[in-house]
Amino acid sequence: MTPQSKMKGSEAIVRALQDEGCDVIFGYPGGVVIPFYDALLDSSLRHILVRHEQGAAHAADGYARATGKVGVCIATSGPGATNLVTGIANAYLDSVPIVALTGQVKSDLIGTDAFQEADTTGITLPIVKHSYLLQDAAELPRVIHEAFHIAGTGRPGPVLIDIPVTTSLAEVSYKRVETLDLPGYRPTTRGHVKQIRAAARAINDAERPVLYVGGGVISAGAAPELLELAELRRIPVTTTLMGLGAFPETHELSLGMLGMHGTVTANYAVHECDLLIAVGARFDDRVTGKLSAFAPKAKVIHIDIDPAEIGKNVPPLIPIVGDAKHVLAALVKELQGLEWTPERTSAWLAKLKGWQDEYPLHYEDPADGTLAPQYVVEEIDRVTRHEAVVVSDVGQHQMWATQYYTFTFPRQWVSSGGLGTMGFGLPASIGAKIGRPDATVVDISGDGGFQMTVQELATAVNYDIPVVVAILDNSYLGMVRQWQDLFWNKRYSQTHFERQPDFKMLAEAYGAVGMRVTEKDEVADALREAIACGRPAVIDFKVAAEENVYPMVPAGTSITEMIGGVAPRRRKKS
Repeated sequence: MTPQSKMKGSEAIVRALQDEGCDVIFGYPGGVVIPFYDALLDSSLRHILVRHEQGAAHAADGYARATGKVGVCIATSGPGATNLVTGIANAYLDSVPIVALTGQVKSDLIGTDAFQEADTTGITLPIVKHSYLLQDAAELPRVIHEAFHIAGTGRPGPVLIDIPVTTSLAEVSYKRVETLDLPGYRPTTRGHVKQIRAAARAINDAERPVLYVGGGVISAGAAPELLELAELRRIPVTTTLMGLGAFPETHELSLGMLGMHGTVTANYAVHECDLLIAVGARFDDRVTGKLSAFAPKAKVIHIDIDPAEIGKNVPPLIPIVGDAKHVLAALVKELQGLEWTPERTSAWLAKLKGWQDEYPLHYEDPADGTLAPQYVVEEIDRVTRHEAVVVSDVGQHQMWATQYYTFTFPRQWVSSGGLGTMGFGLPASIGAKIGRPDATVVDISGDGGFQMTVQELATAVNYDIPVVVAILDNSYLGMVRQWQDLFWNKRYSQTHFERQPDFKMLAEAYGAVGMRVTEKDEVADALREAIACGRPAVIDFKVAAEENVYPMVPAGTSITEMIGGVAPRRRKKS
């Protein structure tokens, strides 16, 4: 039997985090979490003091995406907790495992509008996988153990624990939790055998199959099984924004990303395929465009661990509820027992190769002598040899990163998908670098998003976290401006930053390395210098002000109705 020891609730929180294998927590103190921070002084738990609670949530998120572990953040009651909300929602929509600890006022004051009181569990109810209002200190070890388990299993997601200060101050007999009893929580992982057999037969019979792969493959650690399946039946693979890295883009079967800013070939392939195998993807509107016109010729197999996603947007012929790793492995085993010849998909692959040759990603050098943002991303890709952990903020630069960086392994890409959170990039890159200290971490950002959480440069400098921030600086809110350009008669309302800070000097003011690049022949050297310096570095790349991201599928149209993407070949991903 595990021995018990008496301690304060705050000490029990720290002990429980350590028992869960937590090695770092991102947070910002306040009145009702002082007991926790006091207990922290006597522990080995590493704490990263951010400069804003939103940064704590995003850093925990970036850590979780880059490592596959559960990220942890903490904030005080009231405004501290509400400042976490955006980061919690971001993690929820992208199925990222984080545990958010929030302080709460004394138990007897809850509901009285006490100083810095907010109904944190109520506010976050729609954006968490589960939440607790923990008023009994004796439950602390169990609840924290459950929270980590719930966050990191099944379909991952954020779990919130709201802890009144009276709970933190109460005495508790601490006993390490060795077992779990959650009868209402039993995620299905294996997949139904009959459904898997039916899917295998459909795959074997298909002449124009496509694997449509989402972030669930990365969450499940299913990249090896995906590669085996694709190669076994010569199935081309397209990924969502969240699925980038699940399948190496250097592989001949890779079609790149699909959807609104996906490749022409990927979108045409989905439109023309006779079998669409969706794995760990949720048929998001940015992927499907007009739902009634999506994959009109295809039978659909949908594999997902969350039964609520299956049939939500597109009714599948063969639904399979299960973990992607287990289901794909079972599919491979089933297919190995069936006869098949490569000629079955050879004509299809030849057609796709023709589209790739005819419609490659391309761009023109700006006539005004500024940098092409696509070129900057290509150089980041070339200098890092496809091996960096790439973090992005949200906007045009995010899409250029997906198009012109070559992703080759899981958890290489860290970006806000479902919520589209500007300001995500810098704090998430800090979390990613802490989780993967041996990796080169590059944050591709825009001048708008960067300024939303720029204060986290102080965090990077304070803890010597050598992230490289590459700002594609066009002095616009670029993606909003692009929509105004294409659909609102170039009426640029409030999207132009007429006065910008000097980002080089701003970085230096924080104690980081600051650089400014305006010429093509300076790009690679600046990147190498920033990576080699071993300090946080910010490079301000002056790029074309009104460059647009192409191809683009206008909202609500078929994914074959793309703007751009059909000019003669100019550039290719190496």
